[in-house]
Amino acid sequence: MTPLQFGLDTFGDVSVDLDGTRLPAAQVIRNTVEQGVLADSLGVDAFGIGEHHRDDFSVSSPEILLAAIAARTERITLGTAVTVLSSDDPVRVFERFSTLHAVSNGRAEITIGRGSFTESFPLFGYDLHDYEVLFEEKIDLLAALLTEQPVTWQGTIRAPLENVDVYPKTEGGPIRTWVGVGGSPESVVRAARYGFPLALAIIGGDPARFAPYVDLYHRALAQLGRDELPVAVHSPGFLADTDEEARDIAWPHYEVMANRIGKERGWPPATRDSFELEVAHGSQYVGAPETVAQRIAETVRTLGIQRFDFKYASGTVPHEHLMHAIELYGGVVIPRVRELLD
Repeated sequence: MTPLQFGLDTFGDVSVDLDGTRLPAAQVIRNTVEQGVLADSLGVDAFGIGEHHRDDFSVSSPEILLAAIAARTERITLGTAVTVLSSDDPVRVFERFSTLHAVSNGRAEITIGRGSFTESFPLFGYDLHDYEVLFEEKIDLLAALLTEQPVTWQGTIRAPLENVDVYPKTEGGPIRTWVGVGGSPESVVRAARYGFPLALAIIGGDPARFAPYVDLYHRALAQLGRDELPVAVHSPGFLADTDEEARDIAWPHYEVMANRIGKERGWPPATRDSFELEVAHGSQYVGAPETVAQRIAETVRTLGIQRFDFKYASGTVPHEHLMHAIELYGGVVIPRVRELLD
């Protein structure tokens, strides 16, 4: 089984400067590259960038930022959190990531999912009524492409392929590809069926409630005759020097993000009390390094996972605070979690 690894994830949220002035997306993109370079220098295992197509997130093409980071780093794994496969073309996904794999000397990985927003569907000409079939057929095609053998494939949502090779081929592939899952048993079993590692997006509530999904995944792999594969958890949080400082910095930026998304989806407004409850007992890993390390170690023990990906920014948190959070994660939290788990 894969040794325990630690990653950092970001969605490239459009942030503000220390004076509260909104930054242009271009500056946020440049800042995100700097954050990835810093993560590499601190020995963090992986850095993931999410894909969105709306004005509160700066990144619509994660692979380009990952390539920029690859050119300035040597060891860190570079991937997505997530690639919205349902509204993308699996052939182009393979081509982009095999190119990133080459640029980074084999450090590229993919996390595929349906995404938590739907803007990309109309943007690229897809009907949301086809939500299920789009993902089902596209994951099937991508799985075939990742073998790097000639592909013959037919579905209902795109033209068939007949004995087609797709280039560039990788050096020593296949590209590791995770399936991001938010809590659907069907999605867990699908990941096992295709032999993809499982990435659980746990963004609220007690992480222990996901233990049945981890068990289901391992049982499905065994029943399908597949080897054991790693399970990762992706969860949000924020780090500062003290618990109070971390909560006080994170809350107003979290509130902006949560209330915008909540208004779109009909959720009640976020409150400081609900935020504090998530910090204390849920899936907001917010606090000083020792507090966050203890929480991460508990999640690793409870779920038996092989990787923890810390989404270190939620909302409009300034770049300077994010850089310090990355320093604390790589320099203090990761060694402390390893110590706690020894």
